[in-house]
Amino acid sequence: MNKTPLPTKENLEMKWYVVDAEGQRLGRLATEIAMILRGKKKPSFTPNVDTGDFVVVINAEKVVVTGRKNEQKLYHRHSGRPGGMKTETFDQLQNRIPERIIEKAVKGMLPKNAMGRKLFTKLRVYTGSDHPHAAQTPETLTINTIPARN
Repeated sequence: MNKTPLPTKENLEMKWYVVDAEGQRLGRLATEIAMILRGKKKPSFTPNVDTGDFVVVINAEKVVVTGRKNEQKLYHRHSGRPGGMKTETFDQLQNRIPERIIEKAVKGMLPKNAMGRKLFTKLRVYTGSDHPHAAQTPETLTINTIPARN
């Protein structure tokens, strides 16, 4: 019988990529990162198998949004207690925890199940241009989004 071979851990090659977020648009950057994490650009892609790679994002504080999203885009979190909803704008969150902006954007583009939660652990986001993953010898990945107008 002819069967399509499924990828296994033994015959999968996991790579590490470094993505520079400086001057990139948030949504377009997040979609590319989500596709790499999911493994959709690989010929061995299978929807129910984790075939994705690891992604390290640097310069997270320099990601940009268009229009008036700086003041209008809202991020919500809840403490779990009554009245515990906290809301802040893009600018406020970028000043406080800039890594969380990219993490939330990418997490929203991954599957909403156990595999999506596993894929999310392969994303590392850092402010500044330094990261502690030099031992994994990551490849630099250039994502060509629409450049931001200044």
